[in-house]
Amino acid sequence: MPPLTPPFTLETAIAKVRLAEDGWNSRDPARVSLVYTPDSVWRNRAEFVTGREEIVAFLTRKWAKELDYRLIKELWAFTDHRIAVRFAYEWHDDSGTWFRSYGNENWEFDAQGLMQRRFASINDLPIRAEDRKFHWPLGRRPDDHPGLSALGL
Repeated sequence: MPPLTPPFTLETAIAKVRLAEDGWNSRDPARVSLVYTPDSVWRNRAEFVTGREEIVAFLTRKWAKELDYRLIKELWAFTDHRIAVRFAYEWHDDSGTWFRSYGNENWEFDAQGLMQRRFASINDLPIRAEDRKFHWPLGRRPDDHPGLSALGL
């Protein structure tokens, strides 16, 4: 596998998206923050985050609220140093209500392949527990688990 740095090819963009999915499915804020530049800028819904320290704090809050989080990302488009993805994740709150959150992200990378800008738009849909589609043990999605397109999402 060639390095996952710009300029991206179809192969490296797909691999970059899967690595991002795997990182977020770890639910380890410190680990996840290391793939972003030290001064990375985010917009996540209506929240603005700058730098790794704020990323760690944001993700810590997120995964304390979004329990049993499981995420699938899919490449939408890419250019030399930018990648667009669509994603969905399932989670429940502390009352046991399940949600499927749908979204799109635009990513911009520096020359070393660290993400310097991330813009995420996300909508939450309450779902019944029996309507969940993301069934695997917490952590990395198994290679044989269907992706978004195969699940009809």
